[in-house]
Amino acid sequence: MRQALANILVAALSATSLLAAQPPNIPGSQASNRNTGTEVRPEKGRQHNSVVAKAAVSQRHAKAPKPYQVGNASWYGKQFHGKETASGEPYDMFQFTAAHRRLPLGTLVKVTNLRNNRSVIVRVNDRGPVPHTRIIDLSYGAARMLQIPGHGIEQVRLDIIQTPSTMAMNQKAELPGR
Repeated sequence: MRQALANILVAALSATSLLAAQPPNIPGSQASNRNTGTEVRPEKGRQHNSVVAKAAVSQRHAKAPKPYQVGNASWYGKQFHGKETASGEPYDMFQFTAAHRRLPLGTLVKVTNLRNNRSVIVRVNDRGPVPHTRIIDLSYGAARMLQIPGHGIEQVRLDIIQTPSTMAMNQKAELPGR
């Protein structure tokens, strides 16, 4: 249970580090007024052409990013628990991990169950799935979070959160003295 909570925390921290930076809190700006509950309105008869207003409009009309992949997911559990994965680590059916045919090992992927819209972030640490009618094999723990039923097949959407190369670049940028 403790390990599952640690995985959720790591996934949440990874996801929040990828969020866009918030605008600075400059007095008189919309960002600072949003915190105080006041609103900046254009003067009567003049158009309001601020960068903030344009950004807000474009965000409202922005389309959701295209998914990396949509297809059937399955899960694997007890029969593989403790056996070595393609990454060399032992398979733990309670971790949020997955097997994918092409994604680099270590890639973080957001998996969304299209039936109930639940999602979980998993780390690719194995190769598969064997049936070519499926796009990803989830660990038992990840499948439970997505409420994938006992028969083990559900339609999902995959969105790449972070690849190992972008993780390395982010870690390099955070080194002191740079």
